[in-house]
Amino acid sequence: MATIKDVARMAGVGLGTVSRVVRGKGSVSQAKLERVRRAIDALGYRPSHAARSLLYGTSRMVGVYIPLLSGTFYAAVLQIIDAELRGAGLHMMVTFGREREHARAQAVEGIGFLLERGCDGVIVLNSPLTDEDLASFGAKRERLVALNHSFDSIPAQCFTVDHRLGGRLAARALLDHAHREIAVVAGPPDALDNVERIAGFMDELRAAGIDTASLWCVERDFSPAGGRSAAEELVASGRPFSAVFCANDEMALGALSYFHEAGIQVPRDVSVIGYDDAPGAAYATPRLTSVHIPWREMTRNGIAALMNLCYGIERPVTRTFPVSVSLRSTLVHCAAPKRTRKPRV
Repeated sequence: MATIKDVARMAGVGLGTVSRVVRGKGSVSQAKLERVRRAIDALGYRPSHAARSLLYGTSRMVGVYIPLLSGTFYAAVLQIIDAELRGAGLHMMVTFGREREHARAQAVEGIGFLLERGCDGVIVLNSPLTDEDLASFGAKRERLVALNHSFDSIPAQCFTVDHRLGGRLAARALLDHAHREIAVVAGPPDALDNVERIAGFMDELRAAGIDTASLWCVERDFSPAGGRSAAEELVASGRPFSAVFCANDEMALGALSYFHEAGIQVPRDVSVIGYDDAPGAAYATPRLTSVHIPWREMTRNGIAALMNLCYGIERPVTRTFPVSVSLRSTLVHCAAPKRTRKPRV
């Protein structure tokens, strides 16, 4: 494959001249212009990432780091990122962690890899990093944007929502439908956004006079399998409940699956509410009520901010993203808490 050096050698000019021709900027004599064009045509030259870095001073490539590639949630976010970058003539390189146990070290390694490979900037989702970790990247941290996380050292480069408010809204939706016998399926305790949403949920219940210490509550891994196993454990416990709050939609979908197979009808026997309002929530059977997090808007604005930092442009950026509840079929009014019937054998 031909390189920029091959073009320069065949045309008998310097790399700077080839750069000016390819970019269409700068002064080049007509004779040299014609020689460079003939060389490009003869060699079939197409700029590689390395050549584009040399020509433009940038790689036109943005790195994306996600802590764990599982389920459908991150796939939807990556599609948004890819569409936005391609629309701007950019491409993405993705790295991700492998396990929760060493999430922080994996994040430092993964982001370092992206920066070493010449990415102009990096988008970090749901980061396990600390401000100390960011400092280790030196000046390169000025070209990093965090989605769904806040860092004290780079507040203007962080795009997230008020997850504590999201948790309160979930609890308020259940309370407004007269639910008081509520079970909770929380996410991993090391996920800061999960900690915030569960804290907000419990705050709202306590404000309504509910003893949250007596609630049935388990932690799972944000997966459908985790939600299903939690629902099975809940039913087997014999505890009365009229509603279940799951800390993300994938666990809620897993719970719905178990309830259906066990002959427990949603929402007649139990109401279910999820969190994130992922694309699949509106197409579940029944359609899943969920706390709506404006992921698309948050992601688009984070990308706009990163492009401004990396390429010196001035795209408008919004930093406030409202949280709400998408009310659907899995949540109905409960006149009085009822004991869910036993599953079918």
